[in-house]
Amino acid sequence: MPLPVSAPEPSREAILDFIETERQAGREAGRREIARAFGLDSGGKIWLKRLLKEIAEDGAISGDGDEHPVHLRGALPPVMLCEIKGKDRDGDPYAAPLEWNEADQGAAPKILIERQREFRAKRHAAPAPGIGDHVLLKLTRLKGVDGFSYSGRVLKVMGKGKAQVLGIFRALPDGSGRLIPIDKKSQGREALIPKGQTGDAQDGDLVSVALRSESRFGPPEAQVRERLGSIKSERAVSLIAIHAHGIPNIFQPATLAEAEAVRQAGTAGREDWRALPLITIDPADAKDHDDAVHAAPDDDPGNPGGHVVTVAIADVAAYVRPGSALDREALERGNSVYFPDRVVPMLPERISNDLCSLREGEDRPALAVRLVLKADGSKASHSFHRILMRSAAKLSYQQAQAGIDGQGDEKAAAVRDAILMPLWAAYGVASRARDARQPLDLDLPERKLILKADGSVDRVIVPERLAAHKLIEEFMILANVAAAETLEKAGSQLIYRCHDEPSVEKMRALGEVLASIGIKLPKEGALRPVLFNRILGMIKGSENETFINEVVLRTQAQAEYVAENYGHFGLNLRRYAHFTSPIRRYADLIVHRALISSQKFGDDGLPKGTTLEALREVSTRISAAERRAMAAERETTDRLIAHFLADQIGSSFDGRIGGVNRAGLFIKLDGTGADGFVPASTLGADYYRYDEAAHALIGERTGESFRLGDRVHVKLVEAAPVAGALRFELLSEGRQGSVRSAVRASRGAFSGGGRPGSPFGPGRGGAGKGGPGRAGAGKPGRGKSGKPKTGKRR
Repeated sequence: MPLPVSAPEPSREAILDFIETERQAGREAGRREIARAFGLDSGGKIWLKRLLKEIAEDGAISGDGDEHPVHLRGALPPVMLCEIKGKDRDGDPYAAPLEWNEADQGAAPKILIERQREFRAKRHAAPAPGIGDHVLLKLTRLKGVDGFSYSGRVLKVMGKGKAQVLGIFRALPDGSGRLIPIDKKSQGREALIPKGQTGDAQDGDLVSVALRSESRFGPPEAQVRERLGSIKSERAVSLIAIHAHGIPNIFQPATLAEAEAVRQAGTAGREDWRALPLITIDPADAKDHDDAVHAAPDDDPGNPGGHVVTVAIADVAAYVRPGSALDREALERGNSVYFPDRVVPMLPERISNDLCSLREGEDRPALAVRLVLKADGSKASHSFHRILMRSAAKLSYQQAQAGIDGQGDEKAAAVRDAILMPLWAAYGVASRARDARQPLDLDLPERKLILKADGSVDRVIVPERLAAHKLIEEFMILANVAAAETLEKAGSQLIYRCHDEPSVEKMRALGEVLASIGIKLPKEGALRPVLFNRILGMIKGSENETFINEVVLRTQAQAEYVAENYGHFGLNLRRYAHFTSPIRRYADLIVHRALISSQKFGDDGLPKGTTLEALREVSTRISAAERRAMAAERETTDRLIAHFLADQIGSSFDGRIGGVNRAGLFIKLDGTGADGFVPASTLGADYYRYDEAAHALIGERTGESFRLGDRVHVKLVEAAPVAGALRFELLSEGRQGSVRSAVRASRGAFSGGGRPGSPFGPGRGGAGKGGPGRAGAGKPGRGKSGKPKTGKRR
């Protein structure tokens, strides 16, 4: 494949270096940009197209360079929040990403900290970081320099991570105590707290301790540093996660004072849309209502069968000004955090539940987008407006659905013909475009914990997924896309919500798992969500439906906030930004401010001179805050479920093997969705070896196997509620015969993109418990105080 003589032949490495340079500069690298950079003529462009395809098939890049810009696969963002981990042999500090799930993402990359060339006496020079410090780094890719993947220049030292060990204090008769750790990995590794080192801790308190001494033969000694609250009190389980993850949960006095001093915005500088019958549709127990919708047939004769959809979002930017105490604390929190028993909000209730809640019959400021849809669902045009609105009705999802079905209560019936049915008709039109786009269509039941008055679990349910949920979700997606398009057209800086395509390793993993149930990955060219939808269609209605949906979910990359766009794979969208929930997401507030500035809606938009570098920092911080929140929410649910099952020791349950590693089997129970572990040493009289390619433990003598996805019957033998850990005994017999034939049969089954079937590393062992932040779309439904009702982070 010789390159025409009209241009020198750029090497593969030169092209990859160019892509990385463009990324560092915040620019997109498509085939046109690469061809221009290397002076390629028309023949050279054809050569380049083939070369980029080869590089993509090798897994080094993603994107085709045409419709989707090229970027390095697996590359870290240009700016990232990291933690200083130690020093190398030369005494130079090195770091790793602060939020990194090794089970899901593999080993964390090592980042060599660049030596500062500026005199530290200069005011702008960042202070030298120490081990344990959280730092904001400007990253540059390295080519295997002494095991380092990147170098990092310190932009800002964010503070030292909390070097604390959390646990439950248990008082002993002699005045000493012992610490029961809350971390699953630390179970059985208790610490002794000598007399005089217990502080004011009482039996049952959640405490933070400093380990004073270690022993090879006995438990370590510790000293209580801080008493955090009683585990006996109501809502104590979420308190563990709040403190373990360092989630700010008490507003500063200056922030509360600022919120109380805010006065409601009026009509000045706004269009008066109070006559438009916008309505809110939310969960029945929602305390805030930050979005409202309206639809009507388009009366433009040039758009037959079209509709006009209006989405209005609470104007948080009118009250939370850049640089204010409210703004600083909102950025620190990044997002609201939702636990089954409480909400840790991003903004004080004066803002979130009062001034920015679109209450029925009350005047409220909002940013609105007017979307004109064609009969095929495609968007003809859109426009943004800063308005004063008045909600005509507040409905729950159930009320709205019943009203649409003609079975609603008096309130829903009153707005059915004038409001609900036009919304339903517009949704039908919008759905056509969505179906044509074919975004990722996962179908996973989502458990919801129903609590008793004392904060314990009463029952676990799977709420019904209604068409009314999908209606709101689709309109929110349309609004988010319109926001991104408007800001790009205006040349404005913004924060995107992006989602990368799955890595080569995860696609290989999926191929292995599908082979284990007799399915080959279909042949496909460029990776698209439709491939996964076909897979899901194959297993729909089968016993493997839920299991394969979960595996496909784990195959997806983690969505994130970025200042440089690379698209949203799961939604199959070229550009996407979060606009619809500024009450609970800081990214949305940035987008609102950018719209206010770009559309000249007022002087409370993005500050003049806001740089790409500044938004990179914000994106990094709020992405880390989101992952922190999801980990805390997940751990709290695990602990509550473990409490719920603790009095059922000896009971048996049905479930499925959700993960396999050398140590044993991870089991997910039916119904509750509880996760637990079966140690390999308890499986039977045989010796079981871990077969990574087959995702199974296989008996050496008998050949009996326990494989990922197998249905099992287990007995609960131990529960550690504080850690959220469960241990099971397997009652089922394993498979007889080889499990390798199906795996071998799949070799090479995935052709398009050059992704042959092959083993992949364990995620908590093979395909263990999935990591957070998966692909989804639009606006999650919300529960109490705006709680997302879905685990899909879009």
